[in-house]
Amino acid sequence: MKIAQVAPLYESVPPRAYGGTERVVSYLTEALVEMGHDVTLFASGDSVTQATLVPVVKMGLRLDPHKPDGLIWHTIMMDMVLKAAPDFDIIHFHIDVFQLALARQCETPCLSTPHGRLDLPDLKPLFRRFGSHPMVSISNSQRAPVPGANWRATVHHGLPLGLYSLHTEPQDYFAFVGRISPEKRADRAIEIARACGTPLRIAAKVDVADRAYFESKIEPLLDDPLVTFVGEIGEQLKNDFIGNAKALLMPIDWPEPFGLVMIEALACGTPVIAYGQGSVPEIIDDGVTGFIVHDQEQAIAAAKNIDRIDRRRCRQVFEQRFAARVMARQYLDVYRQLVDARIPA
Repeated sequence: MKIAQVAPLYESVPPRAYGGTERVVSYLTEALVEMGHDVTLFASGDSVTQATLVPVVKMGLRLDPHKPDGLIWHTIMMDMVLKAAPDFDIIHFHIDVFQLALARQCETPCLSTPHGRLDLPDLKPLFRRFGSHPMVSISNSQRAPVPGANWRATVHHGLPLGLYSLHTEPQDYFAFVGRISPEKRADRAIEIARACGTPLRIAAKVDVADRAYFESKIEPLLDDPLVTFVGEIGEQLKNDFIGNAKALLMPIDWPEPFGLVMIEALACGTPVIAYGQGSVPEIIDDGVTGFIVHDQEQAIAAAKNIDRIDRRRCRQVFEQRFAARVMARQYLDVYRQLVDARIPA
């Protein structure tokens, strides 16, 4: 198939450090190329891919010192995609909502994967207006706030099999990986580690919007000798950072749309202790690949019993359910359905 993947322009594909959506777009793109498909990637010029790259901007907007206007450059990208549309069998968007009006005018089949939360009030009228546009959710939980959208499938994220390796002998620490923000609850992770007397290593990005929260709520907790804050880390460091941990702590307080770090942990053989919100019950098998908890008492008890989880089984589940090729095959099923529906019998 001739497939266009349209990525956000805020980060490169894959991103240099933090950036979940761009990483998933990269894994999907590379898996499709390796499976023999002709893939074109619309993304920033500093992206790295085996596909044909259409560089819309020189570099990811977030790291560009000139601070380009994202709205302008995504609008330009939409025009580029529309002009190139006849060259493709299918166009797959990963950019939230910029594409919805364009897709109505496009004769090439299109679909969108939203990568964020969908429980925001303004999204309901948006999806009512564009209710015919084909959508793929990244978890069943994600789609719940807008059940009337044209959902064609749920496709969980996947990672390349060789990206992370099984770590069977963990060291004596817990890991927290992601962003420092109110909904991610690093403070809960610190409380869990303290209660267990186990060191906690935090590898997390602090966005400008969350700087005040970090300084007022989290930074004072970092004085504890059990807690080490290492900041944002790139993909090359995650294998050992997550893999050597006894468990990944994910005590979230929001409807997590997917939670890529959970399958990163499973790929390393590291079990996950997570609050049962959003996608968590779809990703973690309670008592098999980790523990799903609902309060701090349960979380602390789970952390104290984490050795009950078989780390080899965690890796096995990852390979069966969350490999990049599994994700790619599931998307290909949707692509073919949409293409077949456009071809007259």
